[in-house]
Amino acid sequence: MNLFTAVNEGMRQAMKTDDTAITFGEDVAFGGVFRCSVGLREEFGADRVFNTPLCEQGIAGFGIGYAAMGGTAIAEIQFGDYIFPAFDQLVNEAAKFRYRSGGQWDCGGLTVRTPVGAVGHGGHYHSQSPEAYFTHTPGIKVVMPRGPIDAKGLLLASIRDPNPVVFMEPKVLYRAAVEDVPEGDYEVELGKGEIMRPGSDVTVVGWGGQLKVLEKACDLAASSGIECELIDLKTLSPWDVEIVASSVMKTGRLVVSHEAPVTGGFAGEIVSKIQEECFLSMEAPAKRVCGQDTPFPLVFEKFYVPDELKNFEAIKEVVGY
Repeated sequence: MNLFTAVNEGMRQAMKTDDTAITFGEDVAFGGVFRCSVGLREEFGADRVFNTPLCEQGIAGFGIGYAAMGGTAIAEIQFGDYIFPAFDQLVNEAAKFRYRSGGQWDCGGLTVRTPVGAVGHGGHYHSQSPEAYFTHTPGIKVVMPRGPIDAKGLLLASIRDPNPVVFMEPKVLYRAAVEDVPEGDYEVELGKGEIMRPGSDVTVVGWGGQLKVLEKACDLAASSGIECELIDLKTLSPWDVEIVASSVMKTGRLVVSHEAPVTGGFAGEIVSKIQEECFLSMEAPAKRVCGQDTPFPLVFEKFYVPDELKNFEAIKEVVGY
């Protein structure tokens, strides 16, 4: 099963087990531009799977209202680049709903799905990774899977979590990532990372589509005798500090990589926290390998993205410090 099918199956399971669950967004009724909602309208009806106007602020606002009334809202923003018109609704309304009422009401039934990241030809407006904008927002959880097994389990956990969740799906993996996904209903716990590859020389941290790149970088490092411990955070807010800190206490070195621009990117938060927790165990300064501080380019995408060679160079640098 590929990733978009796993997302589809996750929504199907959620809607089977919760009669209040609905999904909506631009072109969702016919299956979505990436086919993530294909077949759901036929199975659950037009009242539960429907299109919206091309208005991201309205999509988010409707989802907040429906969730505040006790329903389960699975909203789709067609591309992560266009989540910004909904930013006010998500940051100033959804994230603060429970807090400002003293816990009397909430919109925890809201999950916002959106495709993110480079895809090889997306240019400025179909390639961005906006996760750091939302990790800076208390009251919202931020999740990004690396493959189909996690996509289904994390999506079900997000839909059922008592807090609003922004669920970011690496669009490059929709068809490229294929795994044997368990049938039926299961959840992958939010806030827990995973050691994908044990090692003793350097801790390498990533999430989403960047894990495929980091696996290649770790293979290159292994050919040079460097053992990398590769960690997938899965959830960025809240992120698993313990799993990263425990690894760095062992390896003494840290490399964090993501596609988003380096300045203000979430790698900076990870590096800062690990320096606080593990300073006396560090053998080298932590390294960030990220996108450039420019708008996402089209023809220069290969130069912009933090590929396996850039990550391999960073790994060698911290090991040889």
